[in-house]
Amino acid sequence: MKKLPIVPYLKPLLLATLLSASSAVQAQEPVRIAFMDPLSGAFASIGTSGLKQIQFAADYLFNSKGGILGGRMIEIVPLDNQQSPTETQIQFRRAVSDNLQIIVQGNSSAVANALNSAVTRHNRRNPGQEILQINYSAVDPILTEENCSFWHFRFDAHAVMKLNVLTDYIAENQDLKSVYIIGQDYSFGQVVSDTSIRLLNEKRPDIEIVGNEFHPIGQVKDFTPYVTKIVSSGADAVITGNFGADMVSLARSIIDNGLDIPIYTFYAAYDGITATLGADGKNKIRLIHNETSNPIPTEERKAFIRAFKAANPNNDVTQPRIINALSMIVAAMEETQSTDPYDIATALEDMRFTTLSGEEIWMRGEDHQIFQSLHISVHTDEGVEFDADNSGFGLFSEFHVPAEETIVPVNCSMDRPRR
Repeated sequence: MKKLPIVPYLKPLLLATLLSASSAVQAQEPVRIAFMDPLSGAFASIGTSGLKQIQFAADYLFNSKGGILGGRMIEIVPLDNQQSPTETQIQFRRAVSDNLQIIVQGNSSAVANALNSAVTRHNRRNPGQEILQINYSAVDPILTEENCSFWHFRFDAHAVMKLNVLTDYIAENQDLKSVYIIGQDYSFGQVVSDTSIRLLNEKRPDIEIVGNEFHPIGQVKDFTPYVTKIVSSGADAVITGNFGADMVSLARSIIDNGLDIPIYTFYAAYDGITATLGADGKNKIRLIHNETSNPIPTEERKAFIRAFKAANPNNDVTQPRIINALSMIVAAMEETQSTDPYDIATALEDMRFTTLSGEEIWMRGEDHQIFQSLHISVHTDEGVEFDADNSGFGLFSEFHVPAEETIVPVNCSMDRPRR
């Protein structure tokens, strides 16, 4: 069959049609974001809980409203690092091979430090193919201090910031004369121990540290021997940075031993911990955290929680900072009209963002540390509109510190890439 020539004036029209079709196809490609946390093993409950929260936030806040960047959906890609630095390296290589340029990770500062090193090394060797690390929960200060990186952003207050507030609160209780510190034997647990001792010595030198105990992370099934030591010490209070399965097991042993003293924690709620504590933990367990617990301050955040619970009846919105991180990443993408990690990073620096709670939070550009209000809440069933673990118990915020009072000096010398 003889081919007919294309009429010359139709060539520009054909080219424009092809370009338009190409742009339409590109517009429909999802924006892929990796979520790397433990999805199996001893700490799987906190990883899978976080995964459900970020997936729901992507759908509820963005995909259901037409997507981002002119119609692109957000796709969350789960990567199971089993909370192991070694497995994190393996999953990082998978992210590189799958061209995943944004990695959201939170659980374990040891893992976050391993990931930070891998990202820094990769980005130095592969200009133009960089990866961005979004840290929503690893709170070792080193990540925004000695090991700060242009490619790393932390969306949680670090351990020293939280302990500044927590030790202020403890120091006000004149009935406390002795404290026992127990924690997981890794970088975060050691920071909690060292910083608690230093700050209590400064603020209440009369408080005696009657115990300072470390235990293997994720290996202790029965904490009775540890709790027996706490009881024997005569401590008036306990400070612990335990999380996940270790916090559940420690809570069970505390209950079984009838320990009736204040327990000051970072993560003693949700993911089975609240249900384990139940009535026995009422008015004993207190947490230092960001975002207010009950009462929830805005109808917008209440609506989000109700919608999440309707879709995930056995889970809770345990970490609003995941939602804040995703929302700020999207805001950076929309501002720059780009998904390039460098463009996102430059837009995130010094970004101010209003959360679902109606609070303005600030990402400091010099070290990529977020600043937001901090709160201490008590485990109770009174005044709790939104409980945890469907247990009837939850957190009620009783002590609040505004964001501007949590700011710490910059201790970061950051190498900045040139573009």
